[in-house]
Amino acid sequence: MPTPLTFDDVLRLALSFPGVEAGTSYGTPAFRVRGKFLGRLHQDGDSLVLRMDFDTREFLTRTSPSIYHFTDHYRDYPAVLIRFAAIDRDELAERIEEAWRGYAPKRSIAEYDARA
Repeated sequence: MPTPLTFDDVLRLALSFPGVEAGTSYGTPAFRVRGKFLGRLHQDGDSLVLRMDFDTREFLTRTSPSIYHFTDHYRDYPAVLIRFAAIDRDELAERIEEAWRGYAPKRSIAEYDARA
């Protein structure tokens, strides 16, 4: 079984996207793009709070509940909780990229896509 990811791993992945900056949110380490919240360490220390549209969240929590879940606190907020111990690096990178694409400037996205 692979070693569970940590928030440091998450932050390294997030900071690899243009314009993403580290900061804090609700007293926990977080990351943003253009001042818009993308993700933060959940206070349980074992999960990432990641911005996500409601349809995607509904699908993922239904199909992969061991990885994705949310609490009543996040019921009406476009975010999901992701368990570090249950997700692999590639899938996490994909989720962070989706969140980033939702808020990054079009120019940054075009430059990123041109490099890929």
